[in-house]
Amino acid sequence: MIKKIYEIQSTDELAILVGVDLRSEKQFLTMEDSLEELSLLAKTAGLEICCETTQRLEKPNPETLIGGGKVDEIKILLDETGAKICVFDIELNPRHQRELEKKLGENIRVLDRTALILDIFAQHAKTREGILQVELAQYEYRLPRLTRAWTHLARQAGGASGRSGSTGGVGLRGPGETQLEVDRREINTRISALKKDLEKVREHRLRHRVQRKRSRIPIVSLVGYTNAGKSTLLNQISGADIYTADQLFATLDPTTRRVELPAGEQILITDTVGFIQKLPTQLVAAFRATLEEISESDLLIHVVDINHPNALAQWKAVQNTLTEINADHIPVITALNKIDLLPDPDNAIDTLKSFQNSVAISANTRFGLPELLESIETNLFKNFIPIDITLPYTEGNLLSQIHDLGMVELIEHNRKGTHVRARIPGRLVASFKPFLKSGDVIDFGSEEVESES
Repeated sequence: MIKKIYEIQSTDELAILVGVDLRSEKQFLTMEDSLEELSLLAKTAGLEICCETTQRLEKPNPETLIGGGKVDEIKILLDETGAKICVFDIELNPRHQRELEKKLGENIRVLDRTALILDIFAQHAKTREGILQVELAQYEYRLPRLTRAWTHLARQAGGASGRSGSTGGVGLRGPGETQLEVDRREINTRISALKKDLEKVREHRLRHRVQRKRSRIPIVSLVGYTNAGKSTLLNQISGADIYTADQLFATLDPTTRRVELPAGEQILITDTVGFIQKLPTQLVAAFRATLEEISESDLLIHVVDINHPNALAQWKAVQNTLTEINADHIPVITALNKIDLLPDPDNAIDTLKSFQNSVAISANTRFGLPELLESIETNLFKNFIPIDITLPYTEGNLLSQIHDLGMVELIEHNRKGTHVRARIPGRLVASFKPFLKSGDVIDFGSEEVESES
């Protein structure tokens, strides 16, 4: 299918979008919805779209990912429109990208979804930490694709080697190979340096987390799909002045603010980077220090743009990412945001039943924010979860938390450690997860914990 868009303002960054539906690949959005999201990404990156084309495949073509006929069709579209950029809504492996560039022409730039997201992150990163994380992700993405930049020199190298037959069969190393090795070595050196710098950032964050835990101030993280309204929500409930915009990945760097709940308790709320379907693995790895802030939280507020036609698919994509970063065990409040934009908000409130522990809000108009703060208060301080667990004697700090913040029903000592039966605030359960057996079930909805300890 081809969709042509004729409102072209400039040809400098003119691009064609290619949607690919691989039956074997898990997706939360349909191909059409995913392509619409790619269009937003492309516009955010500064590209102008002239047309779109799609293809459904049972399995990828080993050479070019898409079929040969589709490659010819794209080449014709590029010639007709004058576009010089072709963007695929899927991550291309180095071979696919190299072969597509050969077939589409050397003056055509072939990009994929990952390259677009990395470019947007590079544009929006402001702090030193954010810049380091994006730079690392970009280098790790580019390294396996480096060879295509030196194909013209590689051909020269082959000729030089071919003319050296009189050297007894030992080929001379040509300039292309030498330059490629130098480039690889420099990039690997830079990657190592960036990882060391980010490890220092990670250690710095870890020290801050330890200090915060000692202060016993609960930590709440805002998570959600990009452009769901997390920064606007934090601004409204904390009086912060974080940059907000109706665009993808408007803010990257985490921001933490102190908030007072209705009963007077103090908490820390952190705004985190937005998620997206097919979030590049390079970004997940590079942003490890930032994402650990989420996995160490006492409570998550999952902000969902309820006005978006793919709200449920976006919710699933975020839940999937939380599982990938080992944060799926943390209690969650689902904040159904932008309810004021719906034609019938009352009907939308009925959808609350579809989401566990949810509150309908509008961060823009402040509708529902008092109820959200009350829900945070209940989840952090009033909901007590029963646990039956044996703690090693080395975990005296966890035992102290049970005594200080929980309600102890039984405590006894044995050879394995301290056996405790108690009720503790739901926000503390994550700290005890390493000592719960694999068969244990934590159900924050029903506030029950089954344990074999």
